[in-house]
Amino acid sequence: MKEPIFTGAGVAIITPMNADGSVNYDEFGKFIDWQIENGTDAIVVCGTTGESSTLRVVEHNEAIKWCVEYVNGRVPVIAGTGSNSTACAIEISKEACEAGADALLLVTPYYNKTSQRGLIAHYTAIHDATNLPLILYNVPSRTGVNINPETAKELSKLPRINGIKEASGNLDQVKAIHDLCGDDLNIWSGNDDQIYDLMELGGKGVISVLSNICPQAAHDIPAKYLDGDKEGSKELMDKYMKLAKAMFVDVNPIPVKEAVSMIGFNAGPVRLPLIEMDEKNKAYVKETMEEYGLVK
Repeated sequence: MKEPIFTGAGVAIITPMNADGSVNYDEFGKFIDWQIENGTDAIVVCGTTGESSTLRVVEHNEAIKWCVEYVNGRVPVIAGTGSNSTACAIEISKEACEAGADALLLVTPYYNKTSQRGLIAHYTAIHDATNLPLILYNVPSRTGVNINPETAKELSKLPRINGIKEASGNLDQVKAIHDLCGDDLNIWSGNDDQIYDLMELGGKGVISVLSNICPQAAHDIPAKYLDGDKEGSKELMDKYMKLAKAMFVDVNPIPVKEAVSMIGFNAGPVRLPLIEMDEKNKAYVKETMEEYGLVK
């Protein structure tokens, strides 16, 4: 049995930016404090929502190091260190290990993609070059490659492959992964609208976009389930479903960065090639946020 790095909700945290596109560390610190004070179980830094794909390597490494030092052990820090280049992923992962991260989140190779055998070779190379627990990250809608259940089973044999962030949206696949791997591979939802469904299939929680604006609710949905209050978990999931879906009216993290600004933080702009929402989507996000009493 592999103890999960965390249970509950780890926030897939945004990276606040200044107007010139540089990282706004002052605001980042305020936002992390608020997250921890309001129930976040882990900080997942430099993931998809943190705009890792538009951070230069030096910025990426700096953001991870800064985050680890700022959090200072209050909750686990999971560093997004994946790449479509195995060598680059190893380089960033080693930096995160040296910085003191608690675990690494590794997206599948994208664009050039690979075969299932290639995925096993890729993750094995990173595993063998590092010394931290690893979380596989499966999001085929973005990467164009899927971690098949049999591949997850093979990777679960590696001692520091701790789990998988499953964002395929395919609940049959999640069930197959759990059936094959059991306690050798923890599963976290990568989709906020499927938290409850994934918990029903043996999940340990969620790596959450919604947590950026509702950390306590995102924590409570899986926490209630794990505490035996399935009904309470389902009620909360139903309550926050509309808001969770609203965070994806445009490409993540465009809507959630706008939403974070609406709750009173200076999230700043997204980096090109991402661009701010059009007025229609912006109005919809604001209207939905107002329904939940979140707009400051």
